[in-house]
Amino acid sequence: MKKIIIAALTFIIYANAYSQVLAPVKWSYGAKKVDNSTAIIFIKATIDNGWHIYSQTVKDGGPVKTTLTFTPADGYSLLGITAEPKPITHYEKAFDMDVQYFEKSVVFQQKVKLASNQQLVKGSIQFMACDSKQCLPPDDVDFTILVK
Repeated sequence: MKKIIIAALTFIIYANAYSQVLAPVKWSYGAKKVDNSTAIIFIKATIDNGWHIYSQTVKDGGPVKTTLTFTPADGYSLLGITAEPKPITHYEKAFDMDVQYFEKSVVFQQKVKLASNQQLVKGSIQFMACDSKQCLPPDDVDFTILVK
């Protein structure tokens, strides 16, 4: 019995020591003032080689699209929709449809109107990362960007 317990504990220790949490997407943020009352928020995804994330424009029935949600606040208001560059479009058998995605990196841009000179813009990003063999569960990342 002791041998079984020792073997099980040894397996658990080695499995934990060698398991890795996959995090193929790193997020960074910035802001640039256009004038005293307007700024552009930049949200950048840096994506590991072989991985991709999906566009905001993926149709229903496909993979989880990237969604940027800005927390409503008195200090700023959104001007228009969040812009993104032209994505790669590719047919995926798993979804039986064309999907749009980004590899390597992508910068999303959101124009905001500021109520005063300095503001905190907060929100969250939901996204799903996939490679040629697997898709990770959708992930949510919160952000706070100081606009000054």
